[in-house]
Amino acid sequence: MGIQFWRPPFLAAFCAVLMLAPQLAAADGPPPAERTAIQDVIKRQLGAFARDDAGAAFAIASPMIQRMFGNPANFLAMVKSGYPRLYRHRWAEFGELAVMTGELVQSVKFTGADGHQALALYAMIKDGTGAWRINGCRLLQKEELAA
Repeated sequence: MGIQFWRPPFLAAFCAVLMLAPQLAAADGPPPAERTAIQDVIKRQLGAFARDDAGAAFAIASPMIQRMFGNPANFLAMVKSGYPRLYRHRWAEFGELAVMTGELVQSVKFTGADGHQALALYAMIKDGTGAWRINGCRLLQKEELAA
């Protein structure tokens, strides 16, 4: 089914992996071409959000996410209301890429239009054609990271 981001054990485990990531990245991480491909997918979706291109943003989501929202308009409405710092961000920086429960999770630091920061954790999967898709995103607020 994919990563369940709302569960605290996942967050604790991911934070632990981030602390160890420099040591793990060389041994266990995907090759550089895969890292680049994952980041490109996320950048394309962020670009689609910036253009309000619901169809392009929705196309990058995994089939599971597409089934959850049903159509591009519903998906974009959810992003606008639930992820405003991501939807209209001023700045984004890619962080670590970690393997969690068999899925790759890409961290991205955001500064929203409001000037507040957040960390997004993107679960990434390959579809049947071998293309990377976004299988979920958990947006952590600065306050959650300090706890």
